[in-house]
Amino acid sequence: MHKTAYKASDFGRYPLMFYYEVTQACDLVCKHCRASAQEHAASDELSTEQSLALIDEVAKFERKPTMVFTGGDPLKRGDLFQLIRYAVERGIQTALTPSATPLATREAFECAKESGVQALGISIDGPNAVVHDAFRGFDGSFAKTLEMLDFAKQLQFPVQVNTSITRRNFDLLDDVAELLADQGIMMWSVFFLVPVGRGLEEERIKPEEYETAFAKLWRHAQTKSFAVKTTEAPHYRRYVLQQGGNPLATREMSTSDKTLRQNPPQIPHRSGTHRAPLGVTDGRGIMFVSQNGEIYPAGFLPVICGKFPNDSPTNVYRSHPVFQALQDPNHYRGVCGQCEYRFVCGGSRARAYAVSGDYLGAEPDCVYQIGQRELVMPE
Repeated sequence: MHKTAYKASDFGRYPLMFYYEVTQACDLVCKHCRASAQEHAASDELSTEQSLALIDEVAKFERKPTMVFTGGDPLKRGDLFQLIRYAVERGIQTALTPSATPLATREAFECAKESGVQALGISIDGPNAVVHDAFRGFDGSFAKTLEMLDFAKQLQFPVQVNTSITRRNFDLLDDVAELLADQGIMMWSVFFLVPVGRGLEEERIKPEEYETAFAKLWRHAQTKSFAVKTTEAPHYRRYVLQQGGNPLATREMSTSDKTLRQNPPQIPHRSGTHRAPLGVTDGRGIMFVSQNGEIYPAGFLPVICGKFPNDSPTNVYRSHPVFQALQDPNHYRGVCGQCEYRFVCGGSRARAYAVSGDYLGAEPDCVYQIGQRELVMPE
């Protein structure tokens, strides 16, 4: 654990989360796959030596980010645990997102534990096999996922369950929450579709339906043993603040932070004094490197800002114009650039880019109106 909390003043210097897509190979055919994963590794995948060098670059951040080994299915990569052990030796916290395939054995989880993996990300996209397996394109995926959760529990891994929401499972949010209630997980991260990769073929929910989903998530956050957060729906933070609550963030900052004093978000609080959520989002506390070394602000925001090993991730994060623009919500355009919640929300930069081609543009799936204290939902 870091000795001090990640702060807004860190945004321009170090990412909080560094995602490394070690491979695009995966045996699943998920309907919403960002990577459009394939059965075999791509020919231009970074070699072991290049991947080790990438880890050395991540270790150069004075404040080392958490490094998430993702894919595709990272278990498809033969040198995975060598890479993880090396990252741990370099003082980097690590997490792993295995796919629910026959490769996800207890032995593999034991190797992950021995290598120094500190947390797992496991996906569940429905409350039953019919829904989940249809999402994943693999019969038996749901049963395998529950087995993976059992392995994680036995080995005392903290687990974040990731659930992707599209038209096909929007009405099942409560059912998924009830399924997770007895799984002993640490976090439920609900991902709202960005139309990239195979996600172009899926139908995302309507903007007003986000508010319905947020209400359900907020209720479960109050009643379940696990924490709740959203991915690519930062306006959930705005919703929680409207309820008088404190949105969950991986790290929080004090309202006395210098950046907040210079750019104070005008947030309507209903009761008490709340600490502002950090506002981590695409390119703002987040960085992504693809299997062939391409550097992006996030996996769902495919704007290439450099390529390793020719470009240094530390230099790109600190100096590239795209990252610099994303790190300052005052640069955002449209309603997001004027909204009083822009420093804690700012909208999904990835969805803005996917829909309009402008990563600084307005979040297309938000119904909030500037200055609105109560959000009136349509009947």
